[in-house]
Amino acid sequence: MINKLLMLQTDAATVIDTLENAVAPTAPERITLWQMALNGGWIMLLLVLLLVLALYIFFERFLTLNGALKGQEDEQFMDNIRQYVHEGNVDAARNLAKETATPLGRMISKGFSRLGRPLPDIQAAIENEGQLEVARLEKRVSLVATVASLGPMIGFLGTVTGMITAFQDMAHAGNNIDISLLSTGIYEAMVTTVGGLIVGIICYFLNNLLVSRINKVVFELEVRANEFMDLLHEPA
Repeated sequence: MINKLLMLQTDAATVIDTLENAVAPTAPERITLWQMALNGGWIMLLLVLLLVLALYIFFERFLTLNGALKGQEDEQFMDNIRQYVHEGNVDAARNLAKETATPLGRMISKGFSRLGRPLPDIQAAIENEGQLEVARLEKRVSLVATVASLGPMIGFLGTVTGMITAFQDMAHAGNNIDISLLSTGIYEAMVTTVGGLIVGIICYFLNNLLVSRINKVVFELEVRANEFMDLLHEPA
């Protein structure tokens, strides 16, 4: 009798262990960002290409703007120009401006090229040269803003195409609809939405950063242009 009770207890314990193992949830498999991007389809490839383009333009323009800003903040350049003009050595001041390969140097050089004309003409020439320099600094920056706008829109396109894929799978399955059939299209829809938003946010931040640097360079150019015009207004 005792042996039978022990055998029943052992069988009951085995059954309980089996049920617990069957019911216990398995840990979900971790998915990497690379796998997530691959599941997004061709839309994710397009988003990656746009992001790479925006990053290339950002770093190229950022380095150019930093160089231009350092040129504008060089106090020694304007001090030397002022000293040469006060000494009456206009040719030395003109050569210094011509040899300075910065937006400020080219703008001052344009002013020296108009010496002998009325001061309003000199100021107009400087302003026109400044506008050309700003246009050069803003080159390709608009593409970063374009990518910032296109990113979410392309992500939304991926959302639509993903849902279309899901409904097509449902139509082909007929009465044998399984949740796994819908997962591919829904997965693509969600991944492309997230990818588009990420690209848009990153490029929006990069564009604002470039615009703020350009505004700072423009401000410095205006300050130096006013200093040069004040120098020309000073009595000989």
